[in-house]
Amino acid sequence: MKKMKRSLWFVGMGSFVLLSACGNGDSEDDVGTITLYSPETPDMSAELAEAFEEEYGGTVNVEYAGTNVLVNQMLAEQDNPQADVWYGGGGFMPFESAVEMGILEAYQPEAASDWEVYENDIKMRHEDWMYTGIELFALGFSYNPELVSEEELPQTWDDLLDPRWEGEIQMPNPAASGTATLLVLSQLLAKGEEEGWGYFDQLVQQMSAMPDSGLAPTQAAASGEASIGIGFDFMAYQMKERGESIDFHVPESTPVLVNPATLIANGPNPEGGQKFIEFLLSEKGQQIKADWGHIPLHPDVESQTPLNAEALKDHAMELDVDWIIENYDDARNEWQQRY
Repeated sequence: MKKMKRSLWFVGMGSFVLLSACGNGDSEDDVGTITLYSPETPDMSAELAEAFEEEYGGTVNVEYAGTNVLVNQMLAEQDNPQADVWYGGGGFMPFESAVEMGILEAYQPEAASDWEVYENDIKMRHEDWMYTGIELFALGFSYNPELVSEEELPQTWDDLLDPRWEGEIQMPNPAASGTATLLVLSQLLAKGEEEGWGYFDQLVQQMSAMPDSGLAPTQAAASGEASIGIGFDFMAYQMKERGESIDFHVPESTPVLVNPATLIANGPNPEGGQKFIEFLLSEKGQQIKADWGHIPLHPDVESQTPLNAEALKDHAMELDVDWIIENYDDARNEWQQRY
């Protein structure tokens, strides 16, 4: 692992101005066809596409796949890009890596024109506008309230090592899941490498399963297959909205990060792609995000879950963004060798 650099704080954000960039009156000929690559929930992505078409006209084609698949596809298409916008990837880490690959194009959204790189210490965008945050994610514990009472809930990541939880937890496989890789890197930062890997030596023994899917542990908790599943907040809240037996707990000192959107370099319809990014940041686009259990950034859109930026500020942990990006692949390789 590379030497750790000076750390940066990811804490809750206060209010800041977002401009709604969506307007009416654009004809279909003006907007044309926009191709969106996204690993986000297909039904939510389709709803965003339909709402954009109602607002602007034009056509939005959504291609859904996992983040790694989409990144490989963008690399393969680099000489002849087929898409205009990439939105979502379990946070900004895949976007940071993609900057070095040359597959992204800088764009400064009007709706984020006043944003600094860090707003109250959360990294909201790339330094050169290669990506811009659309919402906030928090990593924590999805749990089945029929199996785990609020009094029993672990309060910290270390509490997961309690013998009470042996065989009762699921986490995604970091060799396949960016969600779990974020957990590994955050604990290595917090504890140092030797103690950090010692922590995971113990945590792995607590697991009933480590599926490749980042969503699967939350699904396992909802079905009663596990008591606790490690994942992002929106995964649990989307299931809870559907009536499933699931809730979410934010542990002390946990990663909080933005989930971005970006233009694909030399895409066929850059002007349409720009409008779509503006729409994602608009009040209408952000309301759709909130309705799907995501934490919005627009000051006039209320979160539909108990979590918002203010609620997360005391839980957000210290993260060194540069170190995480530099060690992302190393951590996955080490995990594969050890477990």
